[in-house]
Amino acid sequence: MDLFDHALEERMRHEAPLADRMRPQTLDEIVGQDHIIGEGRLLRRAIQADRLFSSIILYGPPGTGKTTLARVISNLTKAHFENLSAVLAGVADLRKVIAEATDRRRLYQRRTILFIDEVHRWNKSQQDALLPHVESGLLTLIGATTQNPYFDVIKALVSRSRIFEMHSLTEEDIREILDRALRDPERGYGRLTVELAPEALAHLSRMAGGDARNALNALELAVETTPPDKDSVIRIGLDVAQESIQKRAVLYDKTDDAHYDTISAFIKSVRGSDPDAAVYWLAKMLHAGEDPRFILRRLIILAGEDIGLADPQGLVVANAAAQAFEYIGLPEGIFPIVEATLYLATAPKSNSAFAYHAALAEIEENGVGPVPVHLMDASRDAKGLGHGVGYDYPHEHEGHWTPQQYLPTSLVGTTFYKPSDQGYEAQVQERVRRWREAQNKVLSEQNPTKKDS
Repeated sequence: MDLFDHALEERMRHEAPLADRMRPQTLDEIVGQDHIIGEGRLLRRAIQADRLFSSIILYGPPGTGKTTLARVISNLTKAHFENLSAVLAGVADLRKVIAEATDRRRLYQRRTILFIDEVHRWNKSQQDALLPHVESGLLTLIGATTQNPYFDVIKALVSRSRIFEMHSLTEEDIREILDRALRDPERGYGRLTVELAPEALAHLSRMAGGDARNALNALELAVETTPPDKDSVIRIGLDVAQESIQKRAVLYDKTDDAHYDTISAFIKSVRGSDPDAAVYWLAKMLHAGEDPRFILRRLIILAGEDIGLADPQGLVVANAAAQAFEYIGLPEGIFPIVEATLYLATAPKSNSAFAYHAALAEIEENGVGPVPVHLMDASRDAKGLGHGVGYDYPHEHEGHWTPQQYLPTSLVGTTFYKPSDQGYEAQVQERVRRWREAQNKVLSEQNPTKKDS
């Protein structure tokens, strides 16, 4: 590196964004993630002892310190550290790293640690090209990803790595990071006199969404755009903080874990009859730009799966909300979605529709039984084959019901539908109980050897 390169590097370091300048250099500077790098934790001990021999994948939301931890490892290890971005690098870049790592191991007996940021962005063939060299130990991989590695990284690579999940930072963590940036004279604003009002600090910490980068970017914008007063003090109040961060970033992408985890929380809240939680998760999804039709489809499914005959109106309400949304659109179309959500969350619950799966399991295990002769179509073969003979028309009897066999003979007495005692279905339960008792009595008298379960 010549004098000009060194000068350029120094200038870029000082002109780098605050979030990059404040990036921790040691394990002790890292805020949060105590569950994986706290005192005595396995990963911390391995890093401190420079014994990181097995590959690791760091998985978590943006701004939680994945790249930072990789850089700290690069500062502490005696191994050669290579850095690739899966967004920019391809197989050719990987081959160059592998060739150099091979020479380094052969000539100098020196290990190579390869950090791949956004590793999930490499396709299967690219990840496959990496696999044998991780398996042989030529490369120790540190992969960073915001996506669930069990879905977005090939299984063979996952099985050869330790997965460490990094959590969103707490508001207290963000406060500590912001305070450090204000006090640090070299990398932060310690050389300036900056007064950050307590309510402004609280707002930035709360609205950062657990993302340190988001918080530091907002602080930098606030400081750099606020002129000092006559006392040379840069005063940042709540109004400036609100303008700097404006809107809390909602971690939500229609293809990642946040999408599936949030809709899961929403459905489970409705199923669990918690209208407050249901509305909360609904608000998160709509605020983040989720397709309302996706939510409505899930509500219609839930109405059949989790409410059923406990409240037959549930399906009607969910379907009506879907139709109303198509007629109205956004933003007013939110209201029928909210109404359907609250109705289903507060409705009595029954999953008796799973009777279908019980019947299907019987068919898959034992095959389909023959249709009893008296239930067969009598319009074609009644005279020649006796189809339909013996069928007793229910409407000719009191109560429009009469006990007779409807299941295949081998399944007489078998019950698939188990009505709950909730809501309207409690009435159904009592009717079905009476019908089954009378039916079983008659059928057992007609043929005492029939199945009775």
